Amino acid sequence: MLPERITLKTSVIRRWRLSDKSSLIRHANNRNVWRNLRDRFPHPYGEAEAHEWLAYAAADTPPWGVYAIEVSGEAAGTLSLRRHAQEERHSLEIGYWLAESYWGRGIMTEVVQTMTQLALSEPDVYRIYAPVFSWNPVSMRILEKAGYRREGILKRSVVKDGVLLDQVVHGVSRDPGLPYTPA
Repeated sequence: MLPERITLKTSVIRRWRLSDKSSLIRHANNRNVWRNLRDRFPHPYGEAEAHEWLAYAAADTPPWGVYAIEVSGEAAGTLSLRRHAQEERHSLEIGYWLAESYWGRGIMTEVVQTMTQLALSEPDVYRIYAPVFSWNPVSMRILEKAGYRREGILKRSVVKDGVLLDQVVHGVSRDPGLPYTPA
């Protein structure tokens, strides 16, 4: 069971709150943040987008694996662990963003490392992975510092901001004690 709140050296990982709205808009409405995320993360990011996100993320029963990253007393980013279904039901996709004003301080590395360790301790989670746009080596480095390994490149697999890009997939797994047949 993932905890509701974790205090780290550089930040606090916690559930989203409705009171996070102004800091969410201030930090999420940034083109440099948007260009490294899936298109479901809108740009520009205003009142309506924050209201929609917080209706989901700060609900009375919050979604599993969705956290705010609090830095200096305010929500400054998010981390999510998305469960898959069917054949991939034991895998999670990790995604994250952090306010540009906090980049380069080791915050995201500590958050990803902590949440990865906790998620891999869940009895039904064997693997966590992250597809990263090829123009984002900083995010790849965060994953590598957190114990992920580069697994492969999905050539010409996404279009972001009008540019055709590769995705570089990083993953980490634990030994589940189950039979395994590598390809």
